[in-house]
Amino acid sequence: MTFSSPERCDILDNRPIGIFDSGLGGLTCVREVMKIMPDEDIIYFGDTGRVPYGSRSSATIVKYVRQDINFLRSFDIKFIIIACGTASAAALPHITTEYDTDIIGVVDAASKRAVKATRNGRIGVLGTRGTINSGKYVEKIGKLNPDFEVVSNACPMFVPIVENGYADSEVADILAKEYLERLVERQVDTIILGCTHYPLLRNTIQKIVGNDVTLIDSGAAAAQDAKDIITRHGLRSDRKSTGRAKYYVSDTIHGFEELGSLFLSKKIDGDVAKIDIEKY
Repeated sequence: MTFSSPERCDILDNRPIGIFDSGLGGLTCVREVMKIMPDEDIIYFGDTGRVPYGSRSSATIVKYVRQDINFLRSFDIKFIIIACGTASAAALPHITTEYDTDIIGVVDAASKRAVKATRNGRIGVLGTRGTINSGKYVEKIGKLNPDFEVVSNACPMFVPIVENGYADSEVADILAKEYLERLVERQVDTIILGCTHYPLLRNTIQKIVGNDVTLIDSGAAAAQDAKDIITRHGLRSDRKSTGRAKYYVSDTIHGFEELGSLFLSKKIDGDVAKIDIEKY
């Protein structure tokens, strides 16, 4: 991550916050930003034409992330949240020094909260294959506390289950039991939802692991870190009204409002447009 802004709290900045994801899952992060920073404008980009990132090579993900960032920077934004576990894990370490815009991902934020939340030192991580194979959560948690055990599992079917409206279905229950088996056996007491789609499966996951297990929403964790940094660097908006949101996708906008509303937990209220991400 890069933090180029000075440590000052006497400057106000009404430029928008940029948030992107490989698809629609990042809207769960947008939801949290709207909740804790309601006066901020938001530019959201969902790379729906190239989803999923989780099955792509690291080189391809880095290429996509650069294009995503370049698109957001065309709006003169003040801050970027990579609301994608795969992109945060695979690309962020490679691009942190390339931009003068402050950029954070979900891995660091979620790892810090998991380390703080665990009581027995056993932390589970659920994510796409790309996120899990990167080993970034294991690496980050190991740096924070080398004595903690990390139990990771890839959940490749969770994203399509969520995007097809089956988050609270019997199919989701069956898949979740299989994906969570190792974590339950290792008696983890904290689980990182390492993909921003997964909060929509919170009820299903909690039902299987029990209420004593803490679930860490990686998108919400990143949103809180963003607020802390923006506030510390004096970049908060001084707007007295609710901020506006604009949404962009790289594939058809058909159905975006309906499906996106599931992630945002409210009706999409803002402009939605399709862009050619390859131009960036």
